Amino acid sequence: MRIEFPAGKREWNGAELMVDFVATVDGATVLCSISAEALEDHFGAPSPLEADMLSAFDGHVRRIHLICRRTLEGSGGEPVVLRSGLIRVFDARNPPA
Repeated sequence: MRIEFPAGKREWNGAELMVDFVATVDGATVLCSISAEALEDHFGAPSPLEADMLSAFDGHVRRIHLICRRTLEGSGGEPVVLRSGLIRVFDARNPPA
């Protein structure tokens, strides 16, 4: 499975309180998201304001993409929503360096 993350493709989804971003999985576009709660709990976002969410995402994009990649591999390339609990389980199995 070939998974790529196009650079700069992220936006704040205020209605759902998530940052949406895209992955390409074997050439197909797949919508992925990370919740505001996950960005606050695990990536240092100080508030659920758009600027804080995007800044936290941008500051930790490599790790977020790694977690998303592993989740996409496990889901067979289905859309992914990264929530705080999922990241907590991932970190327990793969402690951050």
